[in-house]
Amino acid sequence: MTHRKSELPERQMPRRFKILSVEITGPHQSKVSERPDPHAAADIVKVQVLVAPMCTEWQNWREGKHSCELGHEAVGVVVDAAQSKRLKVGDRVVVMPHAGCGTCPACEAGEHIHCTEQRDLFVETSSSSGIGCYAEYLLKPDYLLYSVPEDIETDHAAMAVCALGPSFTAMERMRVEAGETMLISGCGAVGLGAVVNARTIGARVIALEINPYRAELARSLGAEHVLDPTASDIIDQVRGLTGGHGADAALETSNNPAAPPIVLELVRARGRLAFVTWSGELPVKRITGKGVEIYGSWHWNHQRFGEQMMQRVRDARPLLDKLTTHRFAMADVEEAFKLQATGRCGKVLLYPGAVPHAEPETSL
Repeated sequence: MTHRKSELPERQMPRRFKILSVEITGPHQSKVSERPDPHAAADIVKVQVLVAPMCTEWQNWREGKHSCELGHEAVGVVVDAAQSKRLKVGDRVVVMPHAGCGTCPACEAGEHIHCTEQRDLFVETSSSSGIGCYAEYLLKPDYLLYSVPEDIETDHAAMAVCALGPSFTAMERMRVEAGETMLISGCGAVGLGAVVNARTIGARVIALEINPYRAELARSLGAEHVLDPTASDIIDQVRGLTGGHGADAALETSNNPAAPPIVLELVRARGRLAFVTWSGELPVKRITGKGVEIYGSWHWNHQRFGEQMMQRVRDARPLLDKLTTHRFAMADVEEAFKLQATGRCGKVLLYPGAVPHAEPETSL
């Protein structure tokens, strides 16, 4: 069983002077290291990590970029609320990325991910660890923690960050509705989460993916068609599936520099196109000529859409169970990185302690 708020103890174990945290030590090398115990202070609270979804950190592992502070998404329980007026010890929370200042126009609007004045939590707390989520404990300003409703299990709540968050925002901004055709380019964890979002809304999904494992996983999540984006007739294929017009809306997640101009051609005239990616360029002439609306979508606004996201998690539970293909104890993080490098996975969950339940069986 995963944790619900009512199952969590009100008091945690006495504070130790060391915590365990994942460290990248070289190309394709990582280990679990001891780090100094982080300290809560003012509105910066200390959270015991229950589960940390794994995202793009495997790329740093592949390249050997040294770090002791890995991971940017988690669900945990508050163990030291310091002077927070928002949270108390025992609260189960979704951990949002980064450490936005909380006072700039972006932060006041709930768009903390776009804050240009990040807080230095080490300086403010006199700590030297606690920024990363691949660890037993972390630090976070209380306004970047969202309380999890009691009826939502921890593993499901963990999908609210990078698995569902970026595409949730993209589809909100594109106003995707039931019955529309949504094209999703790339079926990594974010793209697969986009399939979940689109199908939960009731949209029809056409996905683009060349990895056979992920293509089959996209189908199992409800993609009606999964096409090879490198096919010479990909534009004709998509038009043939959409009455000759193209998709109503599209989301590019593949991070392939060649993808944006192709995806632009797969959207109908006056369609909508969003990017959760950092690579590629678009021809302005075609954007203007087609009258396409363009959106950049990095993350989701928990202040504005918290309740809607929690309802999305409830509605998507069966699909989220399929999206979560593998679970690892933190001690086995090296195996988790190796798996991610193959692409033969959906969303991977990492636990500081033992894996709470068996990995779901899959026929993929």
